[in-house]
Amino acid sequence: MAVTLVAAFLVGARHAKKRVIGFWTFILSNVLWIVWGVHDEAWALIALQVGLALMNIRAIFRNERGDPKDEQAGAERRAT
Repeated sequence: MAVTLVAAFLVGARHAKKRVIGFWTFILSNVLWIVWGVHDEAWALIALQVGLALMNIRAIFRNERGDPKDEQAGAERRAT
């Protein structure tokens, strides 16, 4: 749970590099939850964590290449 909280803090950062570290930390958290789920035979927890891990992987790629929508929104904020 502590790893998940650290990841959430990092994902909220303004710098892309810190956000990527946050998403990797979320993936570590997903792995830890899956290990616990396997130990307790909590199959729904495992399925949830696999889905969340896939979303975190997608977020890493989107964050690294830059999302055009985010860049446009940033330009609009700077213009006002």
